Amino acid sequence: MDWSFLTRNKTAITVSTDTRNLPAGCVFFALKGARFNGNLFALQALETGASYAVVDEDIPQTCSMKRSYDGRLIRVDNSLLALQELAREWRRQWAAMPPSDGSLKRKTVVAITGTNGKTTTKELTAAVLSTRYHVHFTQGNLNNQVGVPLTLLQLRQEHDIAIVEMGASHPGDIRELVDIAEPDCGLITNVGRAHLEGFGSFEGVQRTKGELYDYLRQHEGLCFRNFDNPYLEVMAAGLKTIGYHSGTMPEGTHLIGSYNSENIQAALTIGSYFGIDHDTALQAVRDYIPKNNRSQLVRTDSNTLIVDAYNANPTSMRAAITSALGQYDAAKLMFILGDMLELGSYSHLEHQNIVNLLLEQKAENVLLVGKEFAATSAPYPVFADTEQLSGYLTTHSPKGATILIKGSRGMQLEKIIPLL
Repeated sequence: MDWSFLTRNKTAITVSTDTRNLPAGCVFFALKGARFNGNLFALQALETGASYAVVDEDIPQTCSMKRSYDGRLIRVDNSLLALQELAREWRRQWAAMPPSDGSLKRKTVVAITGTNGKTTTKELTAAVLSTRYHVHFTQGNLNNQVGVPLTLLQLRQEHDIAIVEMGASHPGDIRELVDIAEPDCGLITNVGRAHLEGFGSFEGVQRTKGELYDYLRQHEGLCFRNFDNPYLEVMAAGLKTIGYHSGTMPEGTHLIGSYNSENIQAALTIGSYFGIDHDTALQAVRDYIPKNNRSQLVRTDSNTLIVDAYNANPTSMRAAITSALGQYDAAKLMFILGDMLELGSYSHLEHQNIVNLLLEQKAENVLLVGKEFAATSAPYPVFADTEQLSGYLTTHSPKGATILIKGSRGMQLEKIIPLL
């Protein structure tokens, strides 16, 4: 569809997919899913102040518009695809605008994906680049087929660089996202054993994450790559590459976990490519404060908490455990670990592997949460869910401990923080 009537001669456009957040004059996209149907709210959106409502062609007439709204009703075959098409067109129009900073030759899209660390790397990279440029970057975790186009549609003329995080849980997901965002350069943080239920195997993870490299290879783009990662070396064959090494954690940051060193090095390397001197970039990293339960250090009246409970997979779980064991007094170290979700047929093996790692490291103070850990041969206490664990902690709250809290987001381990 030709969207030029929305984008022509504009420096910004506004869209919404939620009638609860509907800026005046916006374009409302009536998305639908298994449990919702935005088409049912299209009339409400127009009455509330949306300039147009994009709805699916096949919606029943009873869900359609009054005749007076016909000129503002846009019927399409698929409202999600229409949102993505508009985002691509707007990204192209934005790229043709002159950068606000004279030292940047043209506006640039940087794509970031990977099994672990992509959100932290995105945040660090944004912090570094923002010391010199007007940067727009993915907010929160809006990194999927809806989040990426919404991120692109928030671009404004004043932005010089867009940093777009891309998540995936099935083959082809990254290919769809790069076709929308059309990145000029990109980074795969790493590849690991996550979302195996959707990918089918570790090789499926590699192929899907590698779809970013495929796009850059086809369009003569640039990749930033960790030279210490052998998987990425093979995947990036034939690509123009700027490399970095994992390095060590610099002093003075707010990030917890030695595994964050490679995320920091990635951000510093991208910053260097865009002309930001090392000292300025490093200070931006030091000023960055993590949030959303990612690599956060929380000191309570009773304990020191390493809160990394936003997400978990076998690779990140192993890294968090070994990092904690390497940094803190083992006698005072405690582990509260929740199930790693979406591992499919690999789930039992991977949870048992984590238990085996704890045993090998002679970890003694361990509490496990979830049915997957319950199915292992773990000699540690296992709780059915976070609610049951909370009941236990109300009468057995630790004192003077350093506690790693990690599990998949669905386990909601952040709920126990007030009890510690």
